[in-house]
Amino acid sequence: MPRSELEKMRAGEFFRVSDPEVRAEGNVTRDWLARYNASDAAGWEVRRSLLEERLGTVGVEAKIRPPFFCDFGFNIHLGAGVFLNFNCTILDLARVDIGARTLIGPGVQILTPDHPRDAGERAMGLERGCPVRIGDDVWIGGGAIILPGVSVGDGAIVGAGSVVTGDVPPGAVVCGNPARPVR
Repeated sequence: MPRSELEKMRAGEFFRVSDPEVRAEGNVTRDWLARYNASDAAGWEVRRSLLEERLGTVGVEAKIRPPFFCDFGFNIHLGAGVFLNFNCTILDLARVDIGARTLIGPGVQILTPDHPRDAGERAMGLERGCPVRIGDDVWIGGGAIILPGVSVGDGAIVGAGSVVTGDVPPGAVVCGNPARPVR
Protein backbone atom coordinates (compact mmCIF):
# COMPACT_ATOMS: atom_id res chain seq x y z
CA MET A 1 0.00 0.00 0.00
CA PRO A 2 1.44 3.42 -0.93
CA ARG A 3 2.36 5.73 1.92
CA SER A 4 0.56 9.00 2.51
CA GLU A 5 2.35 12.30 1.97
CA LEU A 6 2.32 12.84 5.75
CA GLU A 7 3.99 9.44 6.24
CA LYS A 8 6.60 10.39 3.63
CA MET A 9 7.22 13.67 5.48
CA ARG A 10 7.70 11.84 8.78
CA ALA A 11 10.14 9.43 7.07
CA GLY A 12 12.28 12.30 5.72
CA GLU A 13 11.34 11.63 2.10
CA PHE A 14 10.24 14.17 -0.48
CA PHE A 15 6.51 14.81 -0.15
CA ARG A 16 3.91 17.17 -1.56
CA VAL A 17 3.37 20.15 0.71
CA SER A 18 -0.02 20.82 -0.88
CA ASP A 19 -1.40 17.41 0.20
CA PRO A 20 -4.74 17.83 2.07
CA GLU A 21 -3.64 15.69 5.05
CA VAL A 22 -0.39 17.66 5.42
CA ARG A 23 -2.27 20.95 5.14
CA ALA A 24 -4.83 19.77 7.72
CA GLU A 25 -2.03 19.06 10.23
CA GLY A 26 -0.61 22.50 9.51
CA ASN A 27 -4.02 24.06 10.15
CA VAL A 28 -4.28 22.27 13.52
CA THR A 29 -0.88 23.72 14.42
CA ARG A 30 -1.87 27.19 13.23
CA ASP A 31 -4.91 27.13 15.53
CA TRP A 32 -2.79 25.79 18.41
CA LEU A 33 -0.20 28.54 17.85
CA ALA A 34 -2.92 31.20 18.03
CA ARG A 35 -3.93 29.85 21.45
CA TYR A 36 -0.33 29.51 22.63
CA ASN A 37 0.71 32.97 21.48
CA ALA A 38 -2.37 34.50 23.14
CA SER A 39 -1.40 32.85 26.46
CA ASP A 40 1.40 35.29 27.28
CA ALA A 41 -0.35 36.69 30.36
CA ALA A 42 -1.56 33.25 31.52
CA GLY A 43 1.65 32.09 33.20
CA TRP A 44 4.07 29.20 32.73
CA GLU A 45 1.70 26.47 33.97
CA VAL A 46 -0.90 27.23 31.29
CA ARG A 47 1.74 27.60 28.59
CA ARG A 48 3.37 24.31 29.63
CA SER A 49 0.09 22.43 29.27
CA LEU A 50 -0.34 23.98 25.82
CA LEU A 51 3.20 22.93 24.84
CA GLU A 52 2.52 19.37 26.01
CA GLU A 53 -0.64 19.36 23.88
CA ARG A 54 1.24 19.77 20.59
CA LEU A 55 5.02 19.26 20.94
CA GLY A 56 6.65 15.83 20.74
CA THR A 57 8.46 16.11 24.09
CA VAL A 58 8.53 18.85 26.73
CA GLY A 59 11.17 18.34 29.41
CA VAL A 60 10.79 19.51 33.00
CA GLU A 61 11.02 23.31 33.26
CA ALA A 62 11.24 23.74 29.45
CA LYS A 63 9.88 27.16 28.47
CA ILE A 64 9.06 29.01 25.26
CA ARG A 65 8.22 32.71 25.44
CA PRO A 66 5.49 33.75 23.02
CA PRO A 67 5.27 34.59 20.26
CA PHE A 68 6.52 31.29 18.92
CA PHE A 69 6.15 29.84 15.43
CA CYS A 70 6.44 26.32 14.00
CA ASP A 71 5.09 24.17 11.15
CA PHE A 72 3.72 21.15 13.02
CA GLY A 73 5.03 21.01 16.59
CA PHE A 74 4.95 17.22 16.97
CA ASN A 75 8.50 16.97 15.59
CA ILE A 76 9.91 19.29 18.30
CA HIS A 77 11.53 17.64 21.35
CA LEU A 78 12.70 19.84 24.23
CA GLY A 79 14.97 18.61 27.01
CA ALA A 80 14.75 19.64 30.65
CA GLY A 81 15.36 23.33 31.34
CA VAL A 82 15.34 24.43 27.68
CA PHE A 83 14.51 28.11 27.19
CA LEU A 84 13.44 29.74 23.90
CA ASN A 85 13.07 33.51 23.97
CA PHE A 86 10.59 35.68 22.02
CA ASN A 87 9.98 35.24 18.27
CA CYS A 88 11.68 31.89 17.74
CA THR A 89 10.71 29.95 14.63
CA ILE A 90 11.16 26.19 14.25
CA LEU A 91 10.19 24.84 10.84
CA ASP A 92 9.82 21.21 11.87
CA LEU A 93 9.18 19.10 8.78
CA ALA A 94 11.68 16.74 10.43
CA ARG A 95 12.62 16.02 14.01
CA VAL A 96 14.23 18.83 16.01
CA ASP A 97 15.92 17.79 19.26
CA ILE A 98 16.99 20.51 21.69
CA GLY A 99 19.03 19.20 24.61
CA ALA A 100 18.75 19.92 28.30
CA ARG A 101 19.54 23.40 29.63
CA THR A 102 19.97 24.87 26.16
CA LEU A 103 19.30 28.61 25.87
CA ILE A 104 17.99 30.04 22.61
CA GLY A 105 17.92 33.80 22.11
CA PRO A 106 15.16 35.91 20.56
CA GLY A 107 14.45 35.63 16.86
CA VAL A 108 16.36 32.38 16.35
CA GLN A 109 15.31 30.25 13.37
CA ILE A 110 15.76 26.48 13.32
CA LEU A 111 14.99 25.21 9.83
CA THR A 112 14.54 21.62 8.64
CA PRO A 113 12.95 22.13 5.17
CA ASP A 114 15.01 21.16 2.15
CA HIS A 115 13.98 21.46 -1.48
CA PRO A 116 14.98 19.48 -4.58
CA ARG A 117 17.93 20.90 -6.48
CA ASP A 118 16.15 20.22 -9.77
CA ALA A 119 13.86 23.12 -10.77
CA GLY A 120 11.27 20.78 -12.28
CA GLU A 121 10.96 18.84 -9.04
CA ARG A 122 10.69 22.08 -7.05
CA ALA A 123 7.91 23.21 -9.40
CA MET A 124 6.01 20.01 -8.49
CA GLY A 125 5.83 21.28 -4.88
CA LEU A 126 8.14 18.65 -3.40
CA GLU A 127 9.89 19.23 -0.11
CA ARG A 128 11.54 17.18 2.65
CA GLY A 129 12.86 17.74 6.12
CA CYS A 130 16.39 17.13 7.39
CA PRO A 131 16.62 16.67 11.19
CA VAL A 132 18.36 19.19 13.43
CA ARG A 133 19.99 18.19 16.72
CA ILE A 134 21.09 20.71 19.31
CA GLY A 135 22.93 19.23 22.28
CA ASP A 136 22.82 19.88 26.01
CA ASP A 137 24.01 23.17 27.53
CA VAL A 138 24.15 25.01 24.20
CA TRP A 139 23.73 28.78 23.94
CA ILE A 140 22.38 30.16 20.64
CA GLY A 141 22.51 33.95 20.39
CA GLY A 142 19.64 36.09 19.14
CA GLY A 143 18.86 36.09 15.44
CA ALA A 144 20.97 33.02 14.65
CA ILE A 145 19.80 30.65 11.90
CA ILE A 146 20.36 26.89 12.09
CA LEU A 147 20.04 25.23 8.66
CA PRO A 148 18.60 21.79 7.77
CA GLY A 149 20.55 18.71 8.85
CA VAL A 150 22.85 20.56 11.27
CA SER A 151 23.99 19.17 14.64
CA VAL A 152 25.26 21.49 17.37
CA GLY A 153 27.35 19.65 19.96
CA ASP A 154 27.00 19.78 23.73
CA GLY A 155 28.25 22.98 25.36
CA ALA A 156 28.68 24.86 22.07
CA ILE A 157 27.97 28.58 21.63
CA VAL A 158 26.51 30.07 18.43
CA GLY A 159 27.04 33.84 18.21
CA ALA A 160 24.14 36.22 17.64
CA GLY A 161 23.21 36.61 13.98
CA SER A 162 25.25 33.61 12.86
CA VAL A 163 24.13 31.33 10.04
CA VAL A 164 25.04 27.75 10.90
CA THR A 165 25.48 25.79 7.67
CA GLY A 166 27.40 22.78 9.04
CA ASP A 167 27.85 20.77 12.21
CA VAL A 168 29.27 22.49 15.29
CA PRO A 169 31.55 20.33 17.48
CA PRO A 170 30.96 20.03 21.23
CA GLY A 171 32.34 23.01 23.16
CA ALA A 172 33.00 25.10 20.04
CA VAL A 173 32.22 28.79 19.72
CA VAL A 174 31.10 29.80 16.22
CA CYS A 175 30.15 33.17 14.73
CA GLY A 176 29.44 34.73 11.37
CA ASN A 177 27.85 33.93 8.04
CA PRO A 178 28.62 31.18 7.46
CA ALA A 179 29.38 30.40 11.10
CA ARG A 180 33.05 29.61 11.70
CA PRO A 181 34.95 28.63 14.84
CA VAL A 182 36.40 31.51 16.86
CA ARG A 183 38.09 29.26 19.44
